[in-house]
Amino acid sequence: MQIQELKLLNFRNYEKIQITFANHLNIIYGKNGSGKTNLVEAIYVLALTKSFKQVQDKILIRNNTNLTKVEGTIQNKYQNTYKVLLTPEGKKVKIDNTKITKISDYISKINIVLFHPNDLKMIKDTPSIRRKYLNIAISQLNVDYLRKLNDYNKLIKTRNVYLKKMYVNGNSLHSYLDVITEKLIEIGLEIYNYRFEYISQINKYIEVIYEKITGQENLKVNYCSDFHGKSKEELLKIYQKNLSKDLTFGKTNFGVHHDDLDFILQDLALKDYGSEGQQKNAVISWKFCEIAILREKKSVTPILILDDLLSELDDVKIQNIFKFIDKDIQTFITTTEIEKVVSLLGDKEYKKIHVTNGKLEEV
Repeated sequence: MQIQELKLLNFRNYEKIQITFANHLNIIYGKNGSGKTNLVEAIYVLALTKSFKQVQDKILIRNNTNLTKVEGTIQNKYQNTYKVLLTPEGKKVKIDNTKITKISDYISKINIVLFHPNDLKMIKDTPSIRRKYLNIAISQLNVDYLRKLNDYNKLIKTRNVYLKKMYVNGNSLHSYLDVITEKLIEIGLEIYNYRFEYISQINKYIEVIYEKITGQENLKVNYCSDFHGKSKEELLKIYQKNLSKDLTFGKTNFGVHHDDLDFILQDLALKDYGSEGQQKNAVISWKFCEIAILREKKSVTPILILDDLLSELDDVKIQNIFKFIDKDIQTFITTTEIEKVVSLLGDKEYKKIHVTNGKLEEV
């Protein structure tokens, strides 16, 4: 899968640009603040309709304008044109000028794997952040997962509202809560199975990838879930047992919305004992696992973005990472150190794109 051409209108600091990319390596370089990350952010928005920076869509709209358009020509088995339109009122997506009414029907069409320095949050931050990364990865693999996740989140909100109503009124019907809870368990088990299978696939690859990058062995990812090893009947009993607690707090305290991941290196949690470099290499290893899984399960090679890769890593590890970038992977590397990246790439062919204050120069 490759993005052959990108058109931007009023995206971040870009007023209007049109650019073509190499099918293999694209190096985007320039000074800090010039718009390098904005360019790869636009590619990410084209794929997933939202930024990887956890910002509101309106932030992506250029100052003093009221519409942003991101358009790209994607070559996979066929060539298609994708568009994401952002306005203060909302977003619209199109494929070949046909409006797609459900965002979930658009996501997963363009597969993308991104590494950004903020991705260290995957290890350092809260369980909710790790679930977000996991959800994005699985959603690109299976659109049904995204639908199940949306259904589950709606049920959680409905159940929490009803719990509060029951606590205040004291005489609300338990039968309605039982119906919600049973459905919550059914969908929760499906989500659990998707996640369990995906982490099993991650562990199929991550130890070997991490060892090839760092020379260290025994990296694995543990999936921690309330639903682990439990049947529907066992879960129903747990929800019944927890009802008093749920009523007191006005929320559902048990379920896959509390799932978490632990990165374990040589029997120690990277979150607590890993260095910045070890954590970064673990996240990068996860990203290359995503590529391997998409290739195996979906027969597609995603677009790869490596944003500001060089910080915190020595040259040997960067060269080892570059070895995983074969000619089938269209890759975008952003950097302020163009000479260093070029030297570490060795004899790989590449296209250079110089960014200066929202202006692009193809070198």
